[in-house]
Amino acid sequence: MHQVNQGRGKWPASSTSRKGAPNVIVVLTDDVGYGACSTFGGPIATENLDALALGGLRFTQFHTTAMCSPTRAALLTGRNPHRVSMGRVTARPSYYDGYTSVIPKSAGTIADVLRAHGYSTAMFGKGHITPEWEMGPLGPYDRWPTGMGFDYFYGFLGFDTNMWSPDLVENTSHVQPPRGDTRHFDEIMADRAIDWIAQQKAVAPEKPFFVYYATGTAHSPHHAPQKWLQKYRGKFDIGWDAVRSETFERQKASGVIPESALLTPRPDNLPAWASLSAQQKALATRLMEAYAAALDHFDYQFGRVVQTLKDWKEFDNTLILFIQGDNGGSAEGGFNGLLFEQSWANGFDEKLEDQLELIDKIGGPDAYNHFPAAWGWAINSPFQYYKQVASHFGGTRNGLVVSWPSRLSDRGSIRTQFHHVVDVHSTVLAAAGIEPPKTINGVVQDSLDGVSMLYAFDSPEATSSRKTQIFESMQNFGIYHDGWMACTTPENDPWESFALRRTRAPDDRRWELYDLRDDYSQSIDLANQSPQKLQELKELFWMLAAEGKILPIHSPTEGAEGRPSHGASRNSFKFRRRLRNLHADAAPHTVGRSFRISCDVVVGANGGHGVLACHGSSINGYAFYFLHGVPVFYYNAIFPSSCSVTGVKLSPGRHTLIGKVDLDERKPGSAASISIEVDGFLVATGRIDRTLKSFLNQNGFNIGGDSVSPVSPDYRLEESEFDGELPYLIVDLD
Repeated sequence: MHQVNQGRGKWPASSTSRKGAPNVIVVLTDDVGYGACSTFGGPIATENLDALALGGLRFTQFHTTAMCSPTRAALLTGRNPHRVSMGRVTARPSYYDGYTSVIPKSAGTIADVLRAHGYSTAMFGKGHITPEWEMGPLGPYDRWPTGMGFDYFYGFLGFDTNMWSPDLVENTSHVQPPRGDTRHFDEIMADRAIDWIAQQKAVAPEKPFFVYYATGTAHSPHHAPQKWLQKYRGKFDIGWDAVRSETFERQKASGVIPESALLTPRPDNLPAWASLSAQQKALATRLMEAYAAALDHFDYQFGRVVQTLKDWKEFDNTLILFIQGDNGGSAEGGFNGLLFEQSWANGFDEKLEDQLELIDKIGGPDAYNHFPAAWGWAINSPFQYYKQVASHFGGTRNGLVVSWPSRLSDRGSIRTQFHHVVDVHSTVLAAAGIEPPKTINGVVQDSLDGVSMLYAFDSPEATSSRKTQIFESMQNFGIYHDGWMACTTPENDPWESFALRRTRAPDDRRWELYDLRDDYSQSIDLANQSPQKLQELKELFWMLAAEGKILPIHSPTEGAEGRPSHGASRNSFKFRRRLRNLHADAAPHTVGRSFRISCDVVVGANGGHGVLACHGSSINGYAFYFLHGVPVFYYNAIFPSSCSVTGVKLSPGRHTLIGKVDLDERKPGSAASISIEVDGFLVATGRIDRTLKSFLNQNGFNIGGDSVSPVSPDYRLEESEFDGELPYLIVDLD
């Protein structure tokens, strides 16, 4: 066969961006109310965001969804959260279409689109958009960040992490900071972002970049370095009622709320500051100081990223959309606040005397603290309520700052157009000069719900392009339309355990009505004065709710049957190799069940040391390990409930070990007996007054060592590797 000369060939074309297309950074903080930071009149100093606002724009009627995952899904996809099956957080999905937590391929992300048009893309920080059962080592990884358009990811997949010992993922691998690096994660994250931008500009300086920068701050745990904690000592001694009132006055003075706005009263279910005891006040102020320190510290760290852009002459053509909070301030800390967020997840009450015993741990690595509910309300000034309440702006109104020096001319001013986080996608595409694609990776795309906000960059008086927006979260729902807001009176208190909530018939709900044209803060309920307008909006809500997959509106306890899981239906697990940080869904599901850990070990001449198996973190969990030749079983059901059962020193050689946790009752939280058997003989027993009801968002399950943070105080991570032979390990559940 003779070769035919076809002439010169052609290399495959690479995607290219529009000439002069801006770099884009979208910043999202966590659980930050409208009235928290100084940029929007709050008591917490955010000097770097203040500076961005001075050179950019502040949007004072920008909204989120009232909860973490739905806001993130709406931001990235440009579609209302229920339309992309993210009607609730990923830990509480249901089998109804709008709530499965499985974002469909027909809802591509900003990163998908920008990457296809020549952008380098990276994500740093909190994910919280991956289904729980897809977080294990088998994936699939297409709903991890690198499967959703990001070239690079460095952060965590869940809803929070210990900021002093973060549970980190790089791309699709679990990683840990270098040994000895004990810095706060916000500092590490800033370094990673700067390094990535430097690499991107060194390798492909002609390409613009897109960075989604989503810190876990200021979601609990409220962690901060001592320098920042000390900065706020005594700053909140006046209490939440006075802090909220002072914030309100600053907001008016700065113009971030209109002069006509009213300060809404404290809800009846929250205590007045004056009613607290001296001890309660001491705890509450310390918890609020930690929150403030955490947010201030994040602002400082992001300021380093901004300064780097200025130093490298990239700042002027970088569009920064800084959303201060994915929802309002959180009331999930309950009346006194929490030393450990896991107490709330487990439905355990913390006694005030136990909290005061550990008060100096607040903000550091040995606490997982959350402030009292009333602080969550106070930092949402001037609005009613808090996170989870999508019916009211205390749950959904968040400050937005826009910076783009080469594009903005009206700098330092305020924009009052009504917009929603779903509009970020369309705004970014418009800024980049990109039309929304009809297909992504061969999949036809669903229509967008977002509208561009670019028009408002130039026109402070322009009429808002968003006429209607529907809201729903945790059975709290409402609708905005042409300056009016119809909404339901809140259902459930945010500090109430999800497991106790029940579905309430929507027809039984009380509705409220607000004319936002004259009532910025939803303070005057017009439901009785304008029943016709209320009925009109209710009908519009039900029509759009049906179209938008919001129905049926239901509690987090409904629709969970048959939820996908790698481990939930299994009664026995055999591990033939050591492993690290296996996600809780794929690990043995020990909650509410007796279990036994059995293994053969070969103890060396030094007597044996290190972990055989463990699950959890330094806050709660269990560990079966050797301590200088002695087998130990440790169970921590959150301070002050823990039990350590210690065996006898073993001789070198082969031994069969069994560690047992026998529950008094087959139900979550039951008291239990704990025992150790060696070579068929019972060598140690103990009792614990309760066991865990949840491993929600804890570090993973480990064999042959520990990871992320040590479950037991008896060992350090760097010495947790078992130094003997471990041919197999079996976990059986009764």
